[in-house]
Amino acid sequence: MTPLRRRVVTRSPEQTRDLGRAVGRAAAAGSVIAMVGDLGAGKTVFVQGLAEGLDVPPGFAVTSPSYTLVNEYPGRLRLFHVDLYRLQDPASFEEIGLYDMLAGDGVAAVEWAERLPPGLLDDCLEVRLGFLDGDGRQIDLTAYGQGSADLLRGLPIFSPEAPKGAGQGG
Repeated sequence: MTPLRRRVVTRSPEQTRDLGRAVGRAAAAGSVIAMVGDLGAGKTVFVQGLAEGLDVPPGFAVTSPSYTLVNEYPGRLRLFHVDLYRLQDPASFEEIGLYDMLAGDGVAAVEWAERLPPGLLDDCLEVRLGFLDGDGRQIDLTAYGQGSADLLRGLPIFSPEAPKGAGQGG
């Protein structure tokens, strides 16, 4: 299957969060969101929106798991927010339970997903965040696998009701 690709340009953290929220609303049990981007690119902001879309209760502060490695949140589907920045060794992935999270019935949002062993994810939505001028971000969404392609096709951001100011590129 050829990966399905879309590009979105956001002009503010709020629009990046809106995109995350749309992904959360469309996510199904077992969805894996593989996030790639430099420090400060908006990965955690995206996950804050993802959590809103998964109906994580507002009392839960969605923060970067840089030091805890994994933050878990209740919601319509359980959200596992994983940060691999400090991990290099696949044995460390086993120790934090990563493989179980990726194969589970929640939603796994993995920051620094490029550190995963090649070929580990058969079906995932890659979210690649890049900097533009000011608060702008270029966000490339690539669906690998049928489930992620269905998720990407179902995003309302690609419909006439897309959030104001968020653009779709080719």
